[in-house]
Amino acid sequence: MIDLHTHSFFSDGELVPAEHLRRVEILGYEAIALTDHADSSNIDFIIPRIVQAAADLNKYSETKLLPGIELTHVPPELIAQLATKCRKMGAKVIVAHGETVVEPVKPGTNHASLRADIDVLAHPGFITREDADLAAKKGIFLELSGRKGHSLTNGHVAKMAMATGAKLAVNADAHGPGDFLTSEMAEFVARGAGLSIERYQQIRKDMSDFVASLG
Repeated sequence: MIDLHTHSFFSDGELVPAEHLRRVEILGYEAIALTDHADSSNIDFIIPRIVQAAADLNKYSETKLLPGIELTHVPPELIAQLATKCRKMGAKVIVAHGETVVEPVKPGTNHASLRADIDVLAHPGFITREDADLAAKKGIFLELSGRKGHSLTNGHVAKMAMATGAKLAVNADAHGPGDFLTSEMAEFVARGAGLSIERYQQIRKDMSDFVASLG
């Protein structure tokens, strides 16, 4: 199991990184990214702390902690600039908060995010065919979300990904101990979006390959 989109108490999550990591280690995770919510006001606070946590905890955990960030409700015009800054600061996984149908995300966020240096477009709502094609060309993951509300458009996202060849990631968007996905539940998220078991296995492989590429 791998999850590329989760939150600690550095934003609106409940756990310190050490407990966060230990809980998924017990579930048999290969890796998990801490991607706390951020904009230009707090990336310099969050990223160095998660980078330090990863450096400390990865020495003692079977599960790899990946330092990341989720650019959240950032004006589309600023996304590329902030993504570049986050990468320079040590973020290994950059998530952009996509145009979920349950929040007032500014239109154009999906497109601006996909043009930037990001790795995952989270809960992208009714993503267009054009933007899904851009994700495919850039190798950016489109998220199938295990989180209530954000998951409402998983079927549409899966359809657009299948039509364009875009990669998919199944993520919990976990904020607390009860949110982490088991292997069985992650499979249910994919199958509930209309995907086959074989396609879900490809998702797991793509996510594993991505983590391996980070070194």
